[in-house]
Amino acid sequence: MKKDNIRITEKNIDPEAYYNILYNRINEDLANAVSVEFPPNLYNPMRYALAARGKRFRPVLLIMACESVGGTFRDAYNASLAIEILHNFTLIHDDIMDDDNLRRGRTTVHKKWNNNIAILAGDGLIALAYRFLLRTKSRQIKRIIKIFSEAIIVICEGQSIDKDMESAASVSMNDYFDMIKRKTGVLVSISAELGGILGKGSEKEIEALSKFGFELGIAYQIQDDLLDIISEEIIIGKDLGSDLAQGKKTFPIIAFADCASKKDIKYLNETFLNGNADLESIRRVKKMLHDYGIVEKTQQEVNKHIDNANSYLHNTSHNHLLFLSEMIRNRKF
Repeated sequence: MKKDNIRITEKNIDPEAYYNILYNRINEDLANAVSVEFPPNLYNPMRYALAARGKRFRPVLLIMACESVGGTFRDAYNASLAIEILHNFTLIHDDIMDDDNLRRGRTTVHKKWNNNIAILAGDGLIALAYRFLLRTKSRQIKRIIKIFSEAIIVICEGQSIDKDMESAASVSMNDYFDMIKRKTGVLVSISAELGGILGKGSEKEIEALSKFGFELGIAYQIQDDLLDIISEEIIIGKDLGSDLAQGKKTFPIIAFADCASKKDIKYLNETFLNGNADLESIRRVKKMLHDYGIVEKTQQEVNKHIDNANSYLHNTSHNHLLFLSEMIRNRKF
C-alpha cells in the first residue's frame, strides 16, 4: 500500500470531490491487495473480485464517519479496506447461492471459474479482511474485532433467512425487515460505528453513527430491490430481474402482494416464482408495479429511512455524511 498522502478535511474540498478521491484510492489499493500468485486458483479469483469497481460506499462511510468525530484518514483506512473486502466475500457467496451470471458488469467468480474455487476465494477474502483490520492502530482493537466478527455471523443469519424465504408461501413485511437488517443493515451500521470508534468519538457519537449507518443500510437494500426490477441490465451491471426469477420476497413484491388483484398475483407467482421469466414478463411486471404505485411506494420507503439516518447526524460534523446519504437516495445503479 502506498504511503498515506491524503490531507483533506471538509474545510477545503467539497464532498463529491472528496468521495471521488477516496473512491479512486480504495480501488487502487484493493486491486493491489493480493500480491501472491501461487496457488493461482485461490489468488486469481480473489484478485479478480477485488478489482471490480463497486460503489465502495461502505469504506468511504467508515472514513468519513471517523473524520466526522475528529479522526483522520490514516486512523480509518486499514479498517475501511477490511470492510470492503468482507463485503466482497459476501458478494461471491451470494452469487453462488443465487447462481447469478453478472456482478458489477462482469462475469461472477463462480461462473468464470467454478463453485468450489469461488467458495475458497470467498474464504480467503475473510482472512484477508482480518489481515487489514489487524493493521489498524487503536487501543480499542479488541472491541473493533469483536464488532467485526459478530457482524459476520449476523450477515450469515440474514443470508440464511433470505434463502428460507424464497420457498416460503408468504412473507410478511416484518419478516422482510428482519432479514435485511441482518443481511445488509449490519455491515453498513458497523462501517459507521467503527469509524466513530477509530475517530475517538464519544459513546453518544458512536451510537449515533451506528444508527445512521443502520438506517442507510436499510434504505440501500430496499432501493436495491427496486433497481433489480426497474433498471436496465447494462446500467446495474448484474442479471436483470434475478431476484424475481429466484422467488426472492423483496419489498416491492411483498408490497405488490398486499394490494394487487388475485389475477395479477397469480401471474407473478406462475411466471417468476416458477422460473419462467423472460424479457416480456419483466416488462409486464414493471408496468404492474407502476400501475399499482409500488415504485413510488418503494421510493417513499427509501426516503423515510434516509431521513431517519440523517436525523442522527446532529451531534457530528456531517457535511460529507449527508452527501453519502443523498447519494444513496438518488442512485440509479
